[in-house]
Amino acid sequence: MTQETVATTSDAVLDREETISRDELEALQLSRLQHTVAYAYDRVPLYKRKFDETGVHPTDLRELSDLGKFPFTTKEDLRLEYPFGMFAVPQHEVARIHASSGTTGRATVVGYTKKDLADWAKLVARSLRASGVRPGMKVHNAYGYGLFTGGMGAHAGAEALGCTVIPISGGQTERQITLIQDFKPDAILATPTYLLTIADAMMKQGIDPTSTSLRYAVLGAEPWTEEMRHELEVMMNIKACDIYGLSEVMGPGVAGEAVETQDGSHIWEDHFRPEIIDAFDPSVVLGDGEPGELVFTSLTKEALPIIRYRTKDLTRLLPGTARPAHRRMGRITGRSDDMIILRGVNLFPSQIEEIALRIPELSPHFQLELTRPEGQRMDQLTVKIERRESVTAEGIASAAKALQQQIKIHVGSSCTVNVVEPGSLERSNGKLRRIYDMRPKA
Repeated sequence: MTQETVATTSDAVLDREETISRDELEALQLSRLQHTVAYAYDRVPLYKRKFDETGVHPTDLRELSDLGKFPFTTKEDLRLEYPFGMFAVPQHEVARIHASSGTTGRATVVGYTKKDLADWAKLVARSLRASGVRPGMKVHNAYGYGLFTGGMGAHAGAEALGCTVIPISGGQTERQITLIQDFKPDAILATPTYLLTIADAMMKQGIDPTSTSLRYAVLGAEPWTEEMRHELEVMMNIKACDIYGLSEVMGPGVAGEAVETQDGSHIWEDHFRPEIIDAFDPSVVLGDGEPGELVFTSLTKEALPIIRYRTKDLTRLLPGTARPAHRRMGRITGRSDDMIILRGVNLFPSQIEEIALRIPELSPHFQLELTRPEGQRMDQLTVKIERRESVTAEGIASAAKALQQQIKIHVGSSCTVNVVEPGSLERSNGKLRRIYDMRPKA
């Protein structure tokens, strides 16, 4: 993509809150935070109980740093209050309900008032605009619709921005390709691994992925690396930016990456107050620049205010650049609940992706298999990864050895590498499963 085709801030009209000073933003945060903790205490029994048990009261929040005195909210809290115990408004004021898949336990349920939905659409629109999408563009939305927040959240934001939305949802990859060719969208919204699936499928059909009308990709819902960004941008001749969110906090649009800098997603701090805590000692709130677990408090939500929600996402907070008042998130290195502890070493799938994509013979398609052979006490890791087309047998052996050595050097753990044929591993139709734990259950 040539420099002339990249959208910049100068050709977009920003929200006032995107341009205010840091001092103004923090004053707004404090006012909204004081309202939110009082609102949650008065309306959500769980928060009244937790605040009282901790010995704090909303009036104790006199400055932003006082937020650290308040208890955390966890996914387990939402599950215990299933289905509607976290709602702060009567049922007739709830305009929409979303929920997690519940594949690892009882689903977490979130609700939205009409104002919540309007705020959500505004923030997704802000995120898309930051990533280069402009009013009048056609947007191909390949996020899943339904109870998952991605599809409808992205859809409403693109409409609020003034785009024409193509609501294809996830899956049906061949149909996705047909519509991209026929409808000629300017931008695509998807998970990074599903966009990779679409690009791979194009090449198998003899279609050059760089020949499409797509210019921008706004990708989220799973961690991805700079190496994956480079892979997709070169493969499809696009600019790829991150969008961050999670249903418990709002959905997509909590933070968005600017196309002109591509240096991490700016958190929209007029609506959310972020913190970084020590993942191993949650009582410790870390300073900007220090890596840890991301925590969010909502500042404007009505139906489901959330106080100090532990996201499990591991990152750090950095100064704002394209939006100077709003701090950025560093790349998410993984999730604390997606961490593999292998013979005492902490390992994340994103580390394997980063290493593998530096080896030319290997593709971004991989799986991690954890086993414990019968009679052994030590866990074993096997990395199954597809080779690229036209790689020789000698190249396969060399690539496998290189990956094995690089994992040992950079991660500190031994593993087995199994290089497999292109197209043989499961493809993403949304969020991709990377880890297959086949160890015996206790």
